[in-house]
Amino acid sequence: MAESSKIIRKSIYTFLQNYHYFTTTAALLAFPFSASILLSHVYAPILPTIFIRIRTLFQAAGFPPSYGLFNILSLKISQTISTSFLTLPFTLSFFLLAKSCIIRFLNYPKHTSVPSVFFILRPLFATFISNSFLIISANATAFSILFFAFTFLEGSGFSSRNFFFLPLSAAGAILYSIVLANVLILCNLALVLSGIENSGGYLSILKAFVLIRGRASTALTLAVPVSLSLAAIEALFQFRIVRAYNVSEKINYSMAVEGIFIAYLYSIFVVIDTVVSCIFYKSCCRKVSCGNHELRYAYRIEIAKGEIEHSKVMMES
Repeated sequence: MAESSKIIRKSIYTFLQNYHYFTTTAALLAFPFSASILLSHVYAPILPTIFIRIRTLFQAAGFPPSYGLFNILSLKISQTISTSFLTLPFTLSFFLLAKSCIIRFLNYPKHTSVPSVFFILRPLFATFISNSFLIISANATAFSILFFAFTFLEGSGFSSRNFFFLPLSAAGAILYSIVLANVLILCNLALVLSGIENSGGYLSILKAFVLIRGRASTALTLAVPVSLSLAAIEALFQFRIVRAYNVSEKINYSMAVEGIFIAYLYSIFVVIDTVVSCIFYKSCCRKVSCGNHELRYAYRIEIAKGEIEHSKVMMES
């Protein structure tokens, strides 16, 4: 907890120290991505089709259709797929460009020209594609485990009306959330690492896995405040803009200005999330390098002890 607080304080200090750059260049680059995220929750024509498909898939896999947990999971997964599909062009362009600007500025503040920023877009793009496959694989693995677990429960005589079915289903949902949260944190760190080290693809994911090993709790603690803030901004957009539009059925000037301000606020937190990830990456690198030095010195001490004991044995003989 102390390490997380230190990283958060340093991230806020870094953001405030370079406030003008982060709130102008970086935030404006992330603005189209933020607007697309907020609007995708309002206009999602493919959401009902995806929800029906996923619910049918769950029923075919043997999950209990009468239980509300899997209806909620189906809805959330459908929303995630719909949002990802609708915002994909903005994610591959403005989102990655904003991240590359932030990463380049934090690591090479004297080399923030346009060619240098575009130079790290290729590894970011390759890592983003690899992250997408990793997230899909993690979801497939988690649902496979849930499928085998519920098949085993049904074979053991449990049903959806059984008293023990509710806590077991809740445990499955918690397990799925933990797996997905760790994968998302790993992917976020891999994206930052690829921009700093200029190495994209699965190699960045493997390096991020080595760096984050033993520090998953710290990464989760850092991700929670930003995730809650982004969720709160999305709820604010739904309450202030979408609700007002549903009542009046038209968009006026004040609604448009307020919507732009909320999307800009979302962009600011996207920038803060990247800054936190960069500071966390540097912290992990320092700890790994210190651990390697300590291991090397311990190895030298063991060699020295062995040589001393060997020389004593030779003298006694």
